[in-house]
Amino acid sequence: MEYVPAVSNMRFFHELFFMFLPLFILLVISVIYVFCYCRIFQKAGYNWAYGLLMLIPMAYFVIPIVLAFADWPVCKELRLFKKEPGSG
Repeated sequence: MEYVPAVSNMRFFHELFFMFLPLFILLVISVIYVFCYCRIFQKAGYNWAYGLLMLIPMAYFVIPIVLAFADWPVCKELRLFKKEPGSG
């Protein structure tokens, strides 16, 4: 039976920890990022689930452009409310 020092096991767990730490940090940042876009879509008057589109590659470039130039449902409602007689 061969003697395996405890240092070898510690090194294995140390390497494993530092191998998965960046992946865990990236996962946490991605979840926060997607949550923020879900809130942006919800506040703009769209369904919050559109924020999940940020999980699709290349959507990082398209979605902000769509949000910047699209006519938001909230703005449409506001215009209709202002046009109603006796509303202001």
